[in-house]
Amino acid sequence: QVQLVESGGGLVEPGGSLRLSCAASGTIVGFWFMGWYRQAPGKQRELVARITSTRSTNYADSVKGRFTISRDNAKNTVYLQMNSLKPEDTAVYYCNAQTYPPNMVNYWGQGTQVTVSS
Repeated sequence: QVQLVESGGGLVEPGGSLRLSCAASGTIVGFWFMGWYRQAPGKQRELVARITSTRSTNYADSVKGRFTISRDNAKNTVYLQMNSLKPEDTAVYYCNAQTYPPNMVNYWGQGTQVTVSS
């Protein structure tokens, strides 16, 4: 069983920064992708950023240049540095980890609230 535990959410003013962390524990054989998704009230969950085991990254257009994803494979941890935060970044942020093919099992964290407001 694998558990993903997020931390680092909170309330921040527009223009501020937050750093999210997600640590995996349990029986881990390795993750191909690790990433962050978010879901705002009344909206579908969307990809924010993800990173492969070889550290290739991709980002949603809305966060490019402001957010940076990174991972520590030895610690099975993924981070999301969020700068220049905007009110529209307000959402519950979920950590995701996917194992290698052919199984490609998806694991999700419980979510952490990020609120950007003055």
